[in-house]
Amino acid sequence: MSLERELHAEYARYCTRRWFFKECGVGMAGLAAADLLAPQATAAPSAVNPLLPKRAHYPAKAKRVIYLFMGGAPSHLELFDNKPELAKWDGKLPPADLLKGYRAAFINPNSKLMGSKYAFAKHGQSGAEIGELLPHTARMADDLTIVKSMKTDAFNHAPAQILMSTGAQIFGRPSFGAWTLYGLGTENQDLPGYVVLQSGQKGPSGGMSNFGCGFLPTMYQGVPFRSSGEPVLYLSNPKGVSEATQRNTLDVLKQMNEERLGVMGDPEIASRINSFELAYRMQKTAPEVMDISQEPQHILDMYGAKPGEASFANNCLLARRLIESGVRFVQLFHEAWDHHGGLTKGLKEQCGLTDQPCAALVQDLKQRGLLEDTIVIWGGEFGRTPMVQGGSDGRDHHPNAFTMWFAGGGMKPGLTLGATDEFGFNVTEDPVHVHDLHATLLHLLGFEHTKLAVKFQGLDMRLTNVHGELVPKLLA
Repeated sequence: MSLERELHAEYARYCTRRWFFKECGVGMAGLAAADLLAPQATAAPSAVNPLLPKRAHYPAKAKRVIYLFMGGAPSHLELFDNKPELAKWDGKLPPADLLKGYRAAFINPNSKLMGSKYAFAKHGQSGAEIGELLPHTARMADDLTIVKSMKTDAFNHAPAQILMSTGAQIFGRPSFGAWTLYGLGTENQDLPGYVVLQSGQKGPSGGMSNFGCGFLPTMYQGVPFRSSGEPVLYLSNPKGVSEATQRNTLDVLKQMNEERLGVMGDPEIASRINSFELAYRMQKTAPEVMDISQEPQHILDMYGAKPGEASFANNCLLARRLIESGVRFVQLFHEAWDHHGGLTKGLKEQCGLTDQPCAALVQDLKQRGLLEDTIVIWGGEFGRTPMVQGGSDGRDHHPNAFTMWFAGGGMKPGLTLGATDEFGFNVTEDPVHVHDLHATLLHLLGFEHTKLAVKFQGLDMRLTNVHGELVPKLLA
């Protein structure tokens, strides 16, 4: 079910209960219902903007997030996790005990091992090992926090992406970006607090739930922007509609919605009021922020960005412009890394599209003094198998071990955390589950992850569910 249909269904259920108690109560049952509803009516949401900046649980090292989501899952075995022993086993069947109890998405037990297709080298004072396809990333090795011991629970794209984004494999939970916006609000009230930019072959396999708000009011969900043309479709007025006409129309709608909000107390009505007003303000602010042609040529060249084109490079530059303008959370989805076959060519192409812009983003943030309190996250939803798939040049999905990197925002620079076995198959040191990562990221943003919660269907719901442990080794 789509996010819109879920919200509509929940709204219908909510209104039906309210209507029943308000309109159909008779006798003592009606009086009892009215008494029970009185505190709710007193606490009904107002039209006051809930996206104004808020205080976290404690002083935070990070104020904002840029999440570079590499959808489809890049191969850690070619990019970050060098395994010389795997090369020696190339073309051979893996040891029997390696696959005991293992579930894979598509390969079979007779699949042979495959060594890395590309060479590795050590970089920087930290000595981080990085694959040859990432020369720009390698040059900023001492600014990165590399985690080679990530683990997840899902081995198919959609549930794994949803787990990475929301802390659960099922639809209907708020995304990490939505929780961040809910907890901190946003600094620029003329732009969405949570912006999504997409590139690659298609949108994320997990769909809009990757940046949805779940059971939180819809004002907290990510707003997709376009990197060329109008930032948001239908943002400008149609022909024949003047600014005065639009403003008068919005004023009438606002008055009607506020009256209904007072009757129903439905937070979605407050969301609607704020969304209309935000869209009106965005007509002036969004086009200016999204116009990268204003950037100096040396900045465009640094990213490899080209005004007027849709690209990952443009999106990285836009991410910097957005957070510099006060946007709290920017998420870039680049869905292009699912190399079941054609791994050698596919990795070279995607690294060619993303390596330079990612490094430029970190460098640009650093030179502007923004990296210190901005968390930059790079990674996919899981890793790839050391066994070959798709003939002789592909790897299957692998949840047991994969690599992500981070920069800024209180992460410890120059650190490589964790290790995997000689085949890059299982984590052997410092495992970091997705829930542990979420707990650590929330900590950097100033939140105790067990306390950032919302009561829903009788439960205290949170990003980390009932799991998650802070990883102190990752902190600067």
